[in-house]
Amino acid sequence: MSTQRRVHEVIDFDDLEGLYPPAPEYFDTAWLDDPATIEAKQLDRLKARAEAAANVPFFARRWSDAGFDPASIESLDDLANAPTYTVDDIRESIEAHPPFGDYQGVSVDSAAVEPMRLFTSGGTTGNSRPTLYTAWDREVGALLTARALYLQGIRPGDVVLNAWAYSTHNGAHIMDEALYKWLNCVVISTGTGNVTPSRKQIELALEYGATAILTTGDYLLHLADVAREMGLDPIADLGLTALPNIGDTETLEATFGVPVLQSYGFHEVQWVSVECPEKDGLHIFEDAFIVEIVDVDTGEPLPNGEQGAVVITELYKTGSPQFRYNIMDLSTLYPREQCACGSWLRKMAPFAGRGDNMVKLRGVNVWPEALGAIATAVPGITDDYFVRAYRTGNRDDITVSVVSDTPPADHESLAATVAKALHDAIGVKVGVEIAAPGALNESTGFGTVAKLVRFRDER
Repeated sequence: MSTQRRVHEVIDFDDLEGLYPPAPEYFDTAWLDDPATIEAKQLDRLKARAEAAANVPFFARRWSDAGFDPASIESLDDLANAPTYTVDDIRESIEAHPPFGDYQGVSVDSAAVEPMRLFTSGGTTGNSRPTLYTAWDREVGALLTARALYLQGIRPGDVVLNAWAYSTHNGAHIMDEALYKWLNCVVISTGTGNVTPSRKQIELALEYGATAILTTGDYLLHLADVAREMGLDPIADLGLTALPNIGDTETLEATFGVPVLQSYGFHEVQWVSVECPEKDGLHIFEDAFIVEIVDVDTGEPLPNGEQGAVVITELYKTGSPQFRYNIMDLSTLYPREQCACGSWLRKMAPFAGRGDNMVKLRGVNVWPEALGAIATAVPGITDDYFVRAYRTGNRDDITVSVVSDTPPADHESLAATVAKALHDAIGVKVGVEIAAPGALNESTGFGTVAKLVRFRDER
């Protein structure tokens, strides 16, 4: 007899929706919970999550080394006794236990018993960072995403262009699942401009009456320029009614005439928080997450109102845990108080940058040091490099400057080779400049600083 279990056999959808109400019901129920209800729910789920995570080798090892007993959690404050971890710890886990690391809570060996998906993030420093998602994780993640998209203006029955990059990364897929499964939207999966030309994206939006185009804010502003070249008015002719886009809020609102409600999430945990129409901070989905803010250097918890690194503990997954994951995104946590919208959910400030050198370039996480390693591995390039991030019009760009002692006549073809190596590795185009030996010394501080500077953010 087959042991295969399909999604409907694995998930009790009545149970799922009882634990995590979907939109629009959510905004009449858990969104309005009082503080005591919110925190009691969090504590129950935190204890269960800690018990499950203790069976994962990565957490068992780290908790033992730190002297943390998951059974000691009696209050939400006890969470701070567990050690945090960063992407560097994940990379070490993968190197020691390839290809999945020992931080996964499930294995591909049991995929027939419970449907799974594998998505990866990063990869510019070598092996990508995989996360296995159970069927439950996918459904709850899509439901949380649908909550955010609903609050940002998307409604059941809407036609939506999904112009994010469909790749090994989670982002485009979870939005697709949210729109289709939980909002009953008609999704047109155009992908990026490399897949569906920008002019065609505009034509599709007009032909089928799209109410939103999901993509980076930079690319959406580019689409507005393309629309103008076609003789169209982005506001009057496109008629978008929702802007769930990440980017320059003021420019997006002025270009399309629709409010932008900011949100926050990332690959491993999906959607964490979203702004309400009051625009006074991002409400955290506290039935699924606990958010802490810690000092970037020491990892110590910071009081409300102080900016630091975001530490996430998810409360909903059955697969790979994220238990005090220091993602190194910068934000601020606000005191719990009732918002004018009626919600008592804790709020956090919008994303304020990185606590390390990571740059998000057109939806891809890029580490300057990784770009340097890729570029300097090209024959003819020395080990000297410098990376700049800057704005060009409405989009972020990166240029990698590398040093070569080859004849100047060879520099153009050498730059093209380096650019191809970088594009092959990270999937987006970056600029490349070839410099003569010594030309980067002023930028890197060669001869004047103990540790060379390899990156400058000019945005």
